[in-house]
Amino acid sequence: MLAIYKKELRSYFTSMIGYVFMSFFLVVIGIYFFAQNLLGGYANFEYTLSSISFIFVLLAPILTMRLMAEENKQKTDQLLYTSPLSASSIIMGKFLAVFTIFLGVILIISTYPMILSKYGDVKLSTAYASVLGFALLGGAYLSMGLLISSLTDSQVVAAVISFVVFLFTALMEGIANIIPSDNRTAYIVFSAILLLICYILYRMMHNVTVSIAIACIGEAALTITYLIKPAIFDGSVSRVFTWFSVLSRFDSFYYGILDLTSIVYYFSIIFVFLYLSTQVIKKKRWS
Repeated sequence: MLAIYKKELRSYFTSMIGYVFMSFFLVVIGIYFFAQNLLGGYANFEYTLSSISFIFVLLAPILTMRLMAEENKQKTDQLLYTSPLSASSIIMGKFLAVFTIFLGVILIISTYPMILSKYGDVKLSTAYASVLGFALLGGAYLSMGLLISSLTDSQVVAAVISFVVFLFTALMEGIANIIPSDNRTAYIVFSAILLLICYILYRMMHNVTVSIAIACIGEAALTITYLIKPAIFDGSVSRVFTWFSVLSRFDSFYYGILDLTSIVYYFSIIFVFLYLSTQVIKKKRWS
């Protein structure tokens, strides 16, 4: 894993991607920090982090698009699959490399609350709670991007799909609020999501039987539940979308609350997507 980690980390700074990512990230944060905290006179650094949470939609795909897609395109993935390294070591090495670059940004912006404290009273506990939440939010997005990159051999396709997925997560709460709350609409939405999940499983496993079986079982369960007790679906789209929203979980950190539920949620998201990426590697290794 250490060899993969070093190789990936070195490649980001030999191809300029790492420098571009960190530069743009820091420029955007710097602009908001200057406008809101220094020029606006607000002593709350969490305001700045909350305002720039959209930045992951724009910049995270740039960082993750090449992780596995480049290996797949250049056929160097065959070297990885035939190496003695386990699939989990390959994925962890790549994820830790990309997270290290992001962590460099986090370490730099961690000095901003201290700068603010030189000019007034700053609630450091709230500021650094938001920094922690911001780091976990970034880790969640990077793990998603890694999975998407492992499913294609084109960096452009990986970047575009990542952008669309990240944009959907950013707009998830707003989308949930405009979707009708009746049970019929909820049934249709959940059926569509189920089919999408099954398609992703097919892309990962290339097993038509398993994908169709999961789709049939899931659709049957949804239909039976809808016919027996349709009231369960009333307003369920909004509740489910809000609960799964990656950005909404940042709210507790924004208010300076170290919510254990949100911390576990982010670590769970990271674990699930890294696990799925590992399964993609295993499938390709044995196919």
